Amino acid sequence: MTALLLLAAVVIFACILGNRVSQRFGVPTLLAFIVLGMLFGSDGLFRIDFDNYRIAEDVCSAALIAIMFYGGFGTNWQEAKPVAVRAGLLSSLGVVLTSLLTGLFCRFVLGLSMLEGMLIGSILGSTDAASVFSILRSKRLNLKGGTASLLEVESGSNDPFAYMMTVLLLSAMQGEGLSFDTIAITAGLQLILGVFFGLLIGKLGILLMRRFPFGASGLDAACLLGIALLSYAVPSLLGGNGYLSAYLAGLLLGNADLPGQRGLVHFFDAATGLMQMLIFFLLGLLSFPSRLPQVLAIAIPVALFLTFAARPGAVFLLLSPFRCPVRQQLLVSWAGLRGAASIVFAIMAVNSPAVIEGDVYHVVFAVVLLSITFQGTLLPAAARWLDMIGSGDDVMRTFSDYAAETEVEFIQIDAAPGHPWEGKTIRELALPPGLLCVMILRGEKPLTPRGKTIIRAGDSVVLCAASFTGHEKEITLTEFPLTDNHPWVQKRISNLFLPAQELIVLVRRDGKDFVPNGGTLLKSGDRVVVGKS
Repeated sequence: MTALLLLAAVVIFACILGNRVSQRFGVPTLLAFIVLGMLFGSDGLFRIDFDNYRIAEDVCSAALIAIMFYGGFGTNWQEAKPVAVRAGLLSSLGVVLTSLLTGLFCRFVLGLSMLEGMLIGSILGSTDAASVFSILRSKRLNLKGGTASLLEVESGSNDPFAYMMTVLLLSAMQGEGLSFDTIAITAGLQLILGVFFGLLIGKLGILLMRRFPFGASGLDAACLLGIALLSYAVPSLLGGNGYLSAYLAGLLLGNADLPGQRGLVHFFDAATGLMQMLIFFLLGLLSFPSRLPQVLAIAIPVALFLTFAARPGAVFLLLSPFRCPVRQQLLVSWAGLRGAASIVFAIMAVNSPAVIEGDVYHVVFAVVLLSITFQGTLLPAAARWLDMIGSGDDVMRTFSDYAAETEVEFIQIDAAPGHPWEGKTIRELALPPGLLCVMILRGEKPLTPRGKTIIRAGDSVVLCAASFTGHEKEITLTEFPLTDNHPWVQKRISNLFLPAQELIVLVRRDGKDFVPNGGTLLKSGDRVVVGKS
């Protein structure tokens, strides 16, 4: 057990290091996790013997639930609404068309059987939300024409349709047939139950999160995680599409006004990052790099056909009626990265009783590697080349956790008797640009301030400003008491010899806080808050 924990720690640190290296060289982060898994695997440097597809499917499927749920939870519906119809078509009909075209290519060009070719097409039919989100966020790609929202919604919601087609093909390969009635009943049941339970559990989850008194810190995040698991498990047990349900439930909850939403966003952002790290590392660990040369004759043509024919064909067919610019359609075509979901569905195929002649897992694995490596790495360059990078908008607006990324901060100033603001109107305060008075607390009554509102003694004035967003420097706060023998006692702040990067930002005296100035005399018993940059 100790050795396993040590190995887990080493792997986590290796993934973190790989993340830094990949960002420096402009390579998608998730590729680093896969490569690390390959290095630790049976054919790698550390030769960890792992080929249990059943365990890998269970672990990766659970991780995929969290990724799917957060795909919806992190989507800003107000930003996504204008492109929702187009994204919905791409995530449904787009997946079907891409899968059919790829399957026909595998059958008539590469010589695979019809069912096996269609199976490979279905497995590779969806784009990868984790890869697309990672690149959009890390590269801060501000794409024109709502393209970021379009890609986000499409990649976050198209896995259920690829999963549904994969299930149908595997059933057919087990001898159950693939008649029109079978397809209609199975697909209809999956969609209806997936949508119904996704919306139902999402609505009930909102009521629960708003009304249940979560006492201890962290229980609300645990409850939300339970809702995510429930949204997948219930429809799946009844024959519905659990991934679609999880996405829809996450979409409803992420766009609801929930208590403590910022903490929930941080929790799921960290949890999903860990799940992505786990799933890509495990998929790399499960692979045998020595087998990759044997499947390249199939994987490379499939990857090229997907990138330059099947994906663009589906995109142009579905988006052209909306008169989308050709540059936008080209970028959406290029951004169709394949990823974790495809490999998980390939594991599902390996574990099924269906008779499959080829090495489907390593074919799909190789296609995903090629897609993430070349499409993912060149996506920012393609956006620049197509002149699709917008300068005015922030890509983080397409995510529901935008407020957590670009925060505003509130400060409170108490206008005690004799305060310089006493008796003045709001317009007379001459506040610095970027600072706004948003509320006045007069007793227990909140007032919305206007320019002619007069500040009275005893009022608490609440001001708002954009928070510090510098990424290169960090400001830390330290609080400590001043005892009788402290060298600062009975000295004015202007007479203290503080380092250039330190500043006393707050003094707490007799249960009250105030912002000091150079003439403030420090006393024994004061609690001093020092900011250091």
